[in-house]
Amino acid sequence: MSVSVAAEWQILSSHYYQKPELYSMCWRNMDLSRHKLACAPFGGPIAALRDESKIIQLLSEPARRKLQIFNAAGIPLASTVWDRPGGRLVAMAWTDHQTLACLVQDGTLFFYDIHAHILEPSLSMGRECREQNVVECVFWGNGVVCLTEGNLIFCVPDLKDLRPCKFADPGLEEPPLCMAVIEPKHTMSGNVEVLLAVEDYILVVEEDVVQRVGEGLGPIQKMAVSPHGKYLAAFTHIGKLVVLSMGSSMEQELDSSSKMIDFSTVLLEYDCETALPPEHLTWCGLYGVLLCWDDTLLMVGSGSDAIKYSYDEPIILIPECDGVRILSNSSMEFLQRVTDSTLSIFKIGSTLPAALLYDALDHFDKHSAKADENLRLIRSSLPAAVEACIDAAGHEYDISRQRTLLRAACYGRAFCSQFQRDRFQEMCKTLRVLNAVRNHEIGVPLSIEQYKVLTPPVLIARLINAHKHLLALRISEYLGLNQEVVIMHWACVKITASAGIQDVALLDILLDKLKICKDISYAAVAAHANQSGRRKLAAMLVEYEPRSSEQVPLLLSMGEEDRALSKATESGDTDLVYLILFHSWPKKSPLEFFGMIQMKPLARDLFISYARCYKHEFLKDFYLSAGMLHDLAFLLWRESWEQGKNPLASKGSPIHGPRIKLVEQAHNLFSETKEHAFESKAAEEHAKLLRVQHELEVSTKRPLFVDSSVSDTIRTCITLGYEQAAAKVRAEFKVPEKRWYWLKLLALAAKGDWDGLEKFSKEKRPPIGYKPFVEACIDADAKGEALKYIPKLTDPREKAEFYARIGMAKEAADAASQAKDGELLIRLKQTFSQNAAATAIFDTLRDRLSLQGVS
Repeated sequence: MSVSVAAEWQILSSHYYQKPELYSMCWRNMDLSRHKLACAPFGGPIAALRDESKIIQLLSEPARRKLQIFNAAGIPLASTVWDRPGGRLVAMAWTDHQTLACLVQDGTLFFYDIHAHILEPSLSMGRECREQNVVECVFWGNGVVCLTEGNLIFCVPDLKDLRPCKFADPGLEEPPLCMAVIEPKHTMSGNVEVLLAVEDYILVVEEDVVQRVGEGLGPIQKMAVSPHGKYLAAFTHIGKLVVLSMGSSMEQELDSSSKMIDFSTVLLEYDCETALPPEHLTWCGLYGVLLCWDDTLLMVGSGSDAIKYSYDEPIILIPECDGVRILSNSSMEFLQRVTDSTLSIFKIGSTLPAALLYDALDHFDKHSAKADENLRLIRSSLPAAVEACIDAAGHEYDISRQRTLLRAACYGRAFCSQFQRDRFQEMCKTLRVLNAVRNHEIGVPLSIEQYKVLTPPVLIARLINAHKHLLALRISEYLGLNQEVVIMHWACVKITASAGIQDVALLDILLDKLKICKDISYAAVAAHANQSGRRKLAAMLVEYEPRSSEQVPLLLSMGEEDRALSKATESGDTDLVYLILFHSWPKKSPLEFFGMIQMKPLARDLFISYARCYKHEFLKDFYLSAGMLHDLAFLLWRESWEQGKNPLASKGSPIHGPRIKLVEQAHNLFSETKEHAFESKAAEEHAKLLRVQHELEVSTKRPLFVDSSVSDTIRTCITLGYEQAAAKVRAEFKVPEKRWYWLKLLALAAKGDWDGLEKFSKEKRPPIGYKPFVEACIDADAKGEALKYIPKLTDPREKAEFYARIGMAKEAADAASQAKDGELLIRLKQTFSQNAAATAIFDTLRDRLSLQGVS
């Protein structure tokens, strides 16, 4: 068995290569020589369009060209009529996201998905490109570089960000012999660099600079940059393959500012024995270069030796990270280097531990004692042998050989306690996934290295884009990945493709699958249903969304403001409620808007809170429409106070002034309800006071009255000498007599009108007594005036204290003796403690009255 495996290998530069057949192509009547093709890496789809530049005989196919898309096994996936404007197709390629980019002659880029649906928007490379026409282009990853008839270069570095840029003018009169691209990830500048083969040198063109390198190399007919961007394979006009290093020279390495590419180091030179340029030149990994002519495929290794493969049909080379897929009319093959683990097992005459372990399994199956002998020989190397068998199984495409290698690993593991068992389980999982996607119906022939580079989540994303949802779901479940992405995509596709199914029936189908994932977004599925024109289905789906933050915005986008508001208020999320209010406010009439929020207390309160600060007029309309008259009255009253802060707002007549009108309106509204009788009376009094104060300011020409109280208004009038105005205010607002006396007393004392104060005190006996007069005089430091009123006090204690406050000790002692209050005498004595004569008076008085408790 091992001999038959190794017999398929061929050696090149001490490395073995194999070329297993992946698929026998399932397409019919496909001639690659008659078509332009785009083959996606990582086992991706194949796009084919009949080449209009070739004169061919139409057999049974229609005259109109079709863009056809197949999987890697040649099974048709989709097709569409090619009717794009802009001239002939220059080239097409698959991007990293499996979008087909097609560049036509006028520089327009069209994009298709894997189902041949045109994607918008298309991209124009610009007016110059359109006028000159594109003659050649190179795609890589997610970018493209094109060359025009005028030898100008245009580039789109990222097809997701459709912004074309023009490169520096290379200054060519004749078109270059060939073109290649160094990807941004491999350049020192981080930008795309374009290589143009011109005469016997190469031009390195960037966005703002052109460098001339590699003098004497050419003319070069074909070029290809290695996968890691360090080498350049070039086919010269004399039929030689030259591999050059693109690294910096020693001097340039010392100078970190230098970016010049150095082509001076020749790593390989091989005579291909023909000067005819190959149709394809590409790299096979890092150690081999492939050249393809009509009937010959030549692989040149690092040791200047080569392998020739003959074909009787046209072939296309598809570079991969670990080899090259070879596509022909009838088959898909994969040319790759044989791994060390596989070599150690299947190489003819191998006696390495892995080969002995594999051979031991064969003896074990035959019940031969040789199995135990083999195990004894490799006892110390058993873990490495098990690992080699597991690794070799991962690189095999033949399932029976995978199974045998894994059985050998399992057999050896039973005698090896140090080996990690997770490694075996991990490989089994990986191979089950790879074998599932390699099936010709799926048509994704990934190698294990490609699978590691691509990663399982990206593989699952590509499967669901190809509508292989069941397989994607099973792989996600098997690998423990999130299944929500698969279910969501399936649901959206199901909605789009189920135009003939009733909404209720389709809802049951969707719910049966959506319930697989606990936290799946029903709102996202409902949004897709709404965009697909199935609004009833969307309305039913959104009811199953438990998260209000996703449910409410979708309802708004569907025009369901009332339902959205109900959901938002039920959730209690004020941000969502405000979202609906601000969304609906401009779109609805005031009455419709008021009706929507009236029965929603939370929405109503939030609207009132916002409108009270920013939208007074709108809030007035709401209060009026809702019959909330007292709230409207309070709002008007508050607005009148706010206007008072602006001096311009009080202009106008006393009756028709804006503030007075607002307060009067508030009074009228309060009077509509019995519950607000106090507020009604207060508003009425306020309006009357504002009117009186406004008249005072007009008559006195002094802005001192408005917004002061009745008491302050009276005091201000008396202070300014407007006695009649003060009396009028007193009468207007029925100020009590005691308050009037207090106010006038304080006002006269404040302005020092002692004659007026004395006259006022003699009009009649003051209802507040004479004590306030005394206090007012003492506070104003008018002790002489205070003596006019102290004798009129009836309480001897008050007399004694007031005399003491103005420093009259004898009069204070006489008044205290009349009161016969021992505690008062003690306090008065302490007051005059610095005055020996006053102290003696109090001592004498004490002796005379024989007061108790005085020492």
